[in-house]
Amino acid sequence: MVSPTYGSMNVDWENRLDMVRLREQRLARLNDALAMSELGSVLTFDFNNIRYMTGTHIGTWAMDKMIRFAVLPRGGAPVLWDFGSAARHHQLQTTWLDADYAASHTDAGLNGHERHHGAVAPEHVGGGARAGISTLRGTIGAGAKRAEDVAKKVYEVLAERGLTNEPIGVDIVEMPVLFAMQQLGLKVVDGQQVFLEARRIKTPDEIGLLTHSASMVDAAYENLYEFLRPGVRENEAVGLVAKTLYDLGSEHVEGVNAISGERCSPHPHVFSDRIVRPGDPAFFDILHSYNGYRTCYYRTFAVGSASPAQVDAYKICREYMDVAIEAVKPGVSTADIVQLWPKAEEFGFANEEAAFALQYGHGVGLSIWERPIFSRLTSFDAPEILEEGMVFALETYWPAKDGWGAARIEEEVVVRKDGAEVITKFPAEELLVAGKRYYAAGSPLNTIRDSQSHRNTATHVEAESARTGS
Repeated sequence: MVSPTYGSMNVDWENRLDMVRLREQRLARLNDALAMSELGSVLTFDFNNIRYMTGTHIGTWAMDKMIRFAVLPRGGAPVLWDFGSAARHHQLQTTWLDADYAASHTDAGLNGHERHHGAVAPEHVGGGARAGISTLRGTIGAGAKRAEDVAKKVYEVLAERGLTNEPIGVDIVEMPVLFAMQQLGLKVVDGQQVFLEARRIKTPDEIGLLTHSASMVDAAYENLYEFLRPGVRENEAVGLVAKTLYDLGSEHVEGVNAISGERCSPHPHVFSDRIVRPGDPAFFDILHSYNGYRTCYYRTFAVGSASPAQVDAYKICREYMDVAIEAVKPGVSTADIVQLWPKAEEFGFANEEAAFALQYGHGVGLSIWERPIFSRLTSFDAPEILEEGMVFALETYWPAKDGWGAARIEEEVVVRKDGAEVITKFPAEELLVAGKRYYAAGSPLNTIRDSQSHRNTATHVEAESARTGS
């Protein structure tokens, strides 16, 4: 099966992504996950969990502010408290928040609760959008009693539903809010696991959004390949990628790792203003959001030419990627995948913690690191079973034997019943050389050559081949 991609607009002549279905299926999955837990409710301050639960968004500026919060009572509909006039906007535009969701959509969830807790009558489950504000990460002074107000608002919703004596799961929380909730007698426990369980399997519309998001990065890499040459800076490449994505309708360019030359090994995970030079390796990771759905998508290039050491590193990096993708299918565990990858000591690190996220995999959805997680550090102790409908990124890394270059590749895959479907399409099966092609007096200049010019003599190449056996 191939994940289709559509235009970014709705049309009357073609079945495309269905946002109503997206919201309903996400909330149904969250209700089911809550039903199968021992919790009476879940409370979220996390931007992505709020969006998953309520289908609301007020701009990426709010992602790290901890100002919004929403609660989902067992068997009920979400109640959202939002920032100032955003709540009024929701009341006018996000009418699904006021629907009696449980009466028409949560039969499976309520049946699950009957086994655990007993059903909640539909007439007591109305949700909605309301005005509310937390502490702005502590910037509002304690005397204003915002933490106590948040706790009181949540408590009142739970009291209406008879859930104040049941555990309430919270994903992330400011400490004053936690203390205020405990002061009211609420039993606060970890609720992130309920959200992660709900988000683990993607709905068809989520897969469609993730595929479209990846297609936008395909275009960014096309522009980057044409742009990359000696004399440009890493930060210019970041700007080019950001413009391409925003022009195509990106909601948020979360980050662009632009790493070149000797900065490739070890991987610093942040771009700089370094000037790209002839013969440099350069790898990029593009992370952005389309309707909330992220990408994490590495590609490696050589600029002008690639050294034999860089070509070799790329081949090894690609081999580890390919064997991992070939092994992906329902029923396989994350431990089965990571055992195919090298140990940290095999590529120059002291242990798996020191090499964490270089040979790595992670779910992709409304955030870039969801379940399942693939790592030799954790997956043997906490393996996860792959299931149809999961979407995750696999990323591999290999340092070049010259001591300064490296290769980095990442592919996003959907787990299908017969194996993996790759949704990141920009060519990566071989190392691409970007930049101008040079012509010597007798012939085009070889694109596999060392940037140390004296090493490109026939004598040196023969000696190196004899030494390495290549």
